[in-house]
Amino acid sequence: MKKSIIIFYFIMLYSLVQLISWGTLVIKLQPSRMAMVMGEGSVFLFLLCMGAFFLHQSIKKEDKLHEQQQNFLLSVTHELKSPLAAIKLSLQTIVKRDLDKARQLSLLNNSLKDIERLDDLVENMLLATKIENRSYSFPKEQFNFSELITRITDRLQIHSCGSQQMISLNIEPDVMITGDPFALSSVVTNLIENAVKYSGPCAEVAVDLNTVNGHPFLKVADKGPGIPDHEKMLIFDKFYRVGDENVRKAKGTGLGLFIVKEVLQNHDADISVKDNAPQGAIFEITFS
Repeated sequence: MKKSIIIFYFIMLYSLVQLISWGTLVIKLQPSRMAMVMGEGSVFLFLLCMGAFFLHQSIKKEDKLHEQQQNFLLSVTHELKSPLAAIKLSLQTIVKRDLDKARQLSLLNNSLKDIERLDDLVENMLLATKIENRSYSFPKEQFNFSELITRITDRLQIHSCGSQQMISLNIEPDVMITGDPFALSSVVTNLIENAVKYSGPCAEVAVDLNTVNGHPFLKVADKGPGIPDHEKMLIFDKFYRVGDENVRKAKGTGLGLFIVKEVLQNHDADISVKDNAPQGAIFEITFS
């Protein structure tokens, strides 16, 4: 890529030098053709500059994509290693120590949660690949959306915050929807996991589901740092993550909200991002 850029700019510089030298020579030999030389030279120079500008923009975009892919690989490595290390430690503890049954069950339950986390990560990567390749068909059926959300929040609920409930539910019962249960479960999981991840320790995450004018309406609100206005639309791009990579604390792959956008578009649903008060972000989904 860099070699091609150097060659291109060398050719552009050579062309510019030749344009000026030949134009000067023609004007000296035939002063009456000065207007023609200036006009055609200006057009040629304009096209040359436009070509250089678009090439520069393309290179910047390619470099940005390459950087995002590198960050994605680093993030995936971290996301895989952390639960695997926790599972390994729990199993080694069970094998090497004489623990009572309650302690063994606690370690096994923690391992199951880490396995579910790994499963979510793998499913996200597979679904994102299938969506991008247009090989996923989104099989739709009617199902109970309230039960699906309740099941997911129960699994993601954090029980290490004393009596305080981290995920606060306000679910209207028996909200039925026609869609792909697997893909929509990925939408709900990604939104709630993001809310939990970016909120402070034991900060409340609110999940509301009801019907508005006969249409299902889902809202996920967190109390995290929030999302700047200029990034509210960019967050749905593949690999994009809010903030600077060097100072970002929360880990992630940058696939979650890309999947959310693609799945909802296939279900004719709208998603919007708003600021929460006093801080945080609110994701609102309206189904048609």
